[in-house]
Amino acid sequence: MTRVKTKLDDDLSSPWFYTVCTMGGMLSAGTIHLAITPLDVLKVNMQVNPVKYNSIPSGFSTLLREHGYSYLWRGWSGKLLGYGVQGGCRFGLYEYFKTLYSNVLPNHNRTSIYFLSSASAQVFADMALCPFEAIKVRVQTQPLFAKGLLDGFPRVYRSEGLAGFHRGLFPLWCRNLPFAMVMFSTFEQSVEFIYQKVIHKRKQDCSKAQQLGVTCLAGYTAGAVGTIISNPADVVVSSLYNNKAKSVLQAVRNIGFVGLFTRSLPVRITIVGPVITLQWFFYDAIKVLSGFPTSGGVRKPLEATKLSL
Repeated sequence: MTRVKTKLDDDLSSPWFYTVCTMGGMLSAGTIHLAITPLDVLKVNMQVNPVKYNSIPSGFSTLLREHGYSYLWRGWSGKLLGYGVQGGCRFGLYEYFKTLYSNVLPNHNRTSIYFLSSASAQVFADMALCPFEAIKVRVQTQPLFAKGLLDGFPRVYRSEGLAGFHRGLFPLWCRNLPFAMVMFSTFEQSVEFIYQKVIHKRKQDCSKAQQLGVTCLAGYTAGAVGTIISNPADVVVSSLYNNKAKSVLQAVRNIGFVGLFTRSLPVRITIVGPVITLQWFFYDAIKVLSGFPTSGGVRKPLEATKLSL
């Protein structure tokens, strides 16, 4: 049993494992975000012009009446490529940092490992996403700005230089770091709770279908909790990219404390809950098809593993 456990630990620390996690994160995040582009277009416009787009049904009606169906898919390339790159960094680096911090901090508290790993991964993930997000938000809210990435990148570079692509990096970190830390920690804790308190089985004693079912339940819980935490920064990001404010502080003053937590929150919950659920499902499905277990849990130090066996 110890040899089998050691072999599994070696596999989960191999370059191939991290490659699978990175590719799985890219495919799951990129395709799912592409699929919900119309909701994202509505969300961004609700954040930038809450008076005009004051609810989901009326917002869609206004967009369709003024711009047509094709407008709902504006920014699709930024969603596919930008969030694909971000997803690859987020999931791949999370697994890497979780192993790293588990070894560096052997007497670890699990929650601290989850927080440190997700925050470290998200820093790099947002640096990769930021240039795509800078174009996507403008394309979705400014009809005459550009059609997509190909003409959007040169226009931003000509008008703002390289700094224009990372103008929203700090607000992105403010939005996504808390989201990632809460999302990954909630997911991990939810997985542990479901196996221990609901199913009353160890993960390895459950079928692959049951494991993926646990992934979906934990993923939805993680997405809903993370959305509420990250909503203020998400609203600020949209305000900055659309020149509604020149600084974070000005954006906060313009939006107001209540608006930070309520503006576009219903549509974000509508988007993020299912999106995170599907991302975790496809991500874990790719891992399972590659011969690896589903996500969840910090591996114990070797001595503790021997005792438990």
